[in-house]
Amino acid sequence: MKVAMLAPISWRVPPRHYGPWERVVSLLTEGLVQRGVDVTLFATADSLTKARLVAVCPRPYSEDPALDAKVWECLHISACFERAAEFDLIHNHFDFLPLSYSGLVSTPVVTTIHGFSSERILPVFQKYDGRVHYVAISDADRRPDLHYAATVYHGIPLDEFTLREEPGDYLLFFGRIHPDKGAAEAIQVARLAGRRLLLAGVIQDQGYFDREVAPYLDGERVCYLGSVGPERRDALLGGAYALLHLINFDEPFGLSMVEAMACGTPVIATRRGSVPEVVLDGETGFVVSRAEDALAVLPSVSMLERPHIRNHVAERFSRERMVEGYIKVYEEVLGGQNRGAAHSS
Repeated sequence: MKVAMLAPISWRVPPRHYGPWERVVSLLTEGLVQRGVDVTLFATADSLTKARLVAVCPRPYSEDPALDAKVWECLHISACFERAAEFDLIHNHFDFLPLSYSGLVSTPVVTTIHGFSSERILPVFQKYDGRVHYVAISDADRRPDLHYAATVYHGIPLDEFTLREEPGDYLLFFGRIHPDKGAAEAIQVARLAGRRLLLAGVIQDQGYFDREVAPYLDGERVCYLGSVGPERRDALLGGAYALLHLINFDEPFGLSMVEAMACGTPVIATRRGSVPEVVLDGETGFVVSRAEDALAVLPSVSMLERPHIRNHVAERFSRERMVEGYIKVYEEVLGGQNRGAAHSS
């Protein structure tokens, strides 16, 4: 099986610090290579992979403002589709734009929908529904007006995360600093609870950071660590008493929740989007209706069994399970294509 893996080019594959889509692409690509799948990764030239790398974009455009994002996106996507005949299947992680190329090639296209950024992009997904095989990353993110080949949860490599059976003393916010992700809510919960809070993540909304986060930073009780890369992630997640994931939007999937639980760290999250699919309420954390309800469940966090929390991730959100899920999708897509060809002849 020859697979073309079309990655985003906003960040490197794998990302140096931030880039959730690129991180998933990297984990899936390397997992497929380990399984003997012939993968060609279309990504930025500085990407690191054991697959065959094809790159036209020299580096991530989010790291180099001199690069025109639209220009390099067009060159990047066309580089993949112009070689479509070399592959059995194209796996698109680049959102909606590559769908408009799918009708120009006979190679089947699988598209992982990493979420819908806006209702305005739906006409593209609707036009190519049925031609392109869509994969959801959670059942909550499925739209009733689209057809899906499967739901495949993101998976992580368990060996990158260390189980810590004793809880730490600080609360943790781990994500982009944006109103959607609930940094301000985490600060208020921590202050009311009298607990230290560490915040880590890229600042995606500077105005929000200046208004809602910066005034509370004192370097002691509330600390902002910046964007934390893989080398610090394990210790930071594992050392927390709990991860506060008090989101204000219907999140398609939250990698940080899975990564925290892989360390045995419970998650307190708002009941939005995929949260109830990821966190087992009362077992691996607590799912609350409102951010202010997090305060009431904080004392119960210490009663949760951290080895059980990690086992939950091992059973449902391992990289191996994700890879297996996508191989099944590939086989079904290619099997269906072969059956269709035989029927037409």
